[in-house]
Amino acid sequence: MVDLSELTEFKPLGSSKNKKQIILCETKRNVKNYINSLKYRYNGENKNLPNFIISRDGEIYKIMEPLSYANYMNDSVLDKKSIIICMENLGWLERKPLSSIYINWIGDIYKKEAFEKRWRDRVFWQPYDEEKQIESLKKLLKNLCDEFTIPKICPESNVRQEGIDNFSGIISKSSYDFRSRDLNPSFNFKHLKKFLENDK
Repeated sequence: MVDLSELTEFKPLGSSKNKKQIILCETKRNVKNYINSLKYRYNGENKNLPNFIISRDGEIYKIMEPLSYANYMNDSVLDKKSIIICMENLGWLERKPLSSIYINWIGDIYKKEAFEKRWRDRVFWQPYDEEKQIESLKKLLKNLCDEFTIPKICPESNVRQEGIDNFSGIISKSSYDFRSRDLNPSFNFKHLKKFLENDK
């Protein structure tokens, strides 16, 4: 059983039993600001909703039931068959000149060590929290895969994958779109793949 903080003010578009994929993405801002953006954008009628959010301290927020769907991927067929999990993460970062401080695309400040890898025209990234955040992700994935009979498999990277529409398992948003930068390259897909293989 996974401990959840349930947020009840969000309204999905509908419900679908045909869940085949779990799509991992990121908030690109801190979790409180992200939840507020879900609440108040589009005059409170935001339909770009994930099912779950996992904060950096490991708290899991349920935005919608796993059977519910919204318009997160902007593709009704894909949204209906997917469960969306958003990881709290600032995403790509830029280093402020003559300092060790980084900022993201909306000016959020990051003062710790950044993950450095050139990928999709960017170099610096906020790492995910391995101790709390990734452990909560593992627990949530195990529960969801067991409940919806989703195969416990994932690619070893975050690059775009041909034929991903027909894949059953766990993927990142960047597997669908070469313009997407989430999950960012600091995420350890090989570690997740090994965990999933050992849990079968």
